[in-house]
Amino acid sequence: MAIASVLINVADIDRSVDFYTRFLGLVPVEVTSGSAVLDAVTATVRLVRLDQPGESSWIADDLQAGFRHIGFKVADLDERVQALRNADVPFQLEPIHAEGDVRITFFYDPDGTLLELVEGPLQYHEVYDRAEVDRDWGLGTPDRPRFDHVAETVNDAHATHEYFAGLGFALMGGIHQPSDPRGFEITYLHGGDTSIEIFEFSGAEKSARAPQLDAPGFVAVELQGEPPAAAAPLGEAHGRRLYADPDGLVQAIAGA
Repeated sequence: MAIASVLINVADIDRSVDFYTRFLGLVPVEVTSGSAVLDAVTATVRLVRLDQPGESSWIADDLQAGFRHIGFKVADLDERVQALRNADVPFQLEPIHAEGDVRITFFYDPDGTLLELVEGPLQYHEVYDRAEVDRDWGLGTPDRPRFDHVAETVNDAHATHEYFAGLGFALMGGIHQPSDPRGFEITYLHGGDTSIEIFEFSGAEKSARAPQLDAPGFVAVELQGEPPAAAAPLGEAHGRRLYADPDGLVQAIAGA
């Protein structure tokens, strides 16, 4: 199983299509006045226009449980960062050499969705499934930016691993953050050619966020399978049945 698509609410379809094609190299598949589907190699990004958006409760704090960011693998991080700077795109984190021997940077799309660029194959400190790591590395250096993962902060990493195992994701590897006083650990769940990046903080208190379907920014990941027992039904939006895991990450689960 894999992430088939990422659903994002936007205020202006043309503006967002321009942003994702110009800075991330996504390829338009279908564009209308109210929505757009963009190809990101391993998944699609689906943009939906909100005519009367609510105020988002998402904050740029990894201690807020639920969705954190969308990550893309790139071969040319410096070139893309310069293009973003030239266009005055706001950064959350300037490029750094991160744990796992990769270079990363974080910035915002026009509606406040946090995006990450990752350059280089991640060197896991802990390997839990060698076959999945080899499959991940086997994708190689992308010719154009490739969707890689969605990140989520959780209260119980083990319970989250079990939740997504029911949707076909395998526990692949882990990265330690020894310099972070919050007890920050990252694990990676792999399905198909996509991943879910799990943040856990053993030494810091986390806040909760109720799922929002009518606010700008990230809405859901689209998966296939039967909803796990712990999935909370949220009703229907954009023609899809939506559920949330115990930490508030929303999933549109086909077949549900």
